[in-house]
Amino acid sequence: MGRWEPNARERLAEAALELYGERGYEQTTVAEIAKRAGLTERTFFRHYADKREVLFGGSGELEDLFVRAVSGAPADAAPIEALAAGLDAVSEVFADRRAYARARHAVITANAELKERELIKLASLSTALAGTLRGRGVPEPAASLAAEAGMAVFKIGYERWLAMPGDRDLADLVREALTEFRAVAAGG
Repeated sequence: MGRWEPNARERLAEAALELYGERGYEQTTVAEIAKRAGLTERTFFRHYADKREVLFGGSGELEDLFVRAVSGAPADAAPIEALAAGLDAVSEVFADRRAYARARHAVITANAELKERELIKLASLSTALAGTLRGRGVPEPAASLAAEAGMAVFKIGYERWLAMPGDRDLADLVREALTEFRAVAAGG
């Protein structure tokens, strides 16, 4: 193998997801992932701290995108409207990744440790969004309530998108969930 391998991070993620689907998360080793990707274990550890992080490696970038979009919403936007801008931005990341997202979701839901990790990542995202809303002048507890609501809207839209056959966009399903949330919050 050469010293530099193009797309190593993506190849490792793809290999890991394949192996997790075939053998299960617990039964898959880092050595097997690296071998499937045509790389070394050392290369694996240059990109990921452990085999869990293959599934969560992009969460920091996703959080940054969400926070930037909420921060960049018009200054006079209501908290839920600022979150809607973030929801739209994040939904676009998944536009062509439904097959990957479904496979990832199946692996995570089959393992308690991974489900816990997913919840921790979502809680971190909610905390970051609440902080962003506070930075926009939204007081507590409204900032935290809005951030949690935004995460719930995303989760519902995402789960519908994963379960739904066909070509519906995640963005459309998230917007529908947001509309439903608004109706519930308005007492409808």
